[in-house]
Amino acid sequence: MHFPAGTRNPVVLRTFTQVLSSTPRGARLARLLAVETLHGWNVPPNMTERVQHVVAELCANAVLHGCRDGRDFHISLVLLPATGTVRVEVTDSRGDRLPDQRENPPPHGESGRGMALIAALADRWGAQPRTEGGKIVWAEIDPARPCPFSRPFDRDTDRGPTDHRSTPLSR
Repeated sequence: MHFPAGTRNPVVLRTFTQVLSSTPRGARLARLLAVETLHGWNVPPNMTERVQHVVAELCANAVLHGCRDGRDFHISLVLLPATGTVRVEVTDSRGDRLPDQRENPPPHGESGRGMALIAALADRWGAQPRTEGGKIVWAEIDPARPCPFSRPFDRDTDRGPTDHRSTPLSR
């Protein structure tokens, strides 16, 4: 790559884009690919954890609510070099169904909390219709704060896995 004389350090924009099937397997693969991509970009673990949860939720929403039969979804990750922010974009085929954050989801319901999770994990999020049809749901994660669902390791209470080989079997 050639840069003109007098150019300072070039800005390297890191991007990842993938088209995946609108199935639970496609959503799982999106999460795994995102984690591997972030590891390759040397994104800190606490930030990777937040992005992983955001990708899992946005892709699950695309599969469950955003894709018409036979239509795939797209995931894109961008690492913004100036700030270290990771932007996640998930594109699906249902532009008529923009996500919203429910104020009071049913207490025992199986759905209705996804965008509340996104709001807790992401520093900014939104959705916009695409001119080609469908929509983009995006979230931005800044590197400054840890994952709100993480628990710090406590040397006195976290013993690790139990070694069951030392426990005699009762007969």
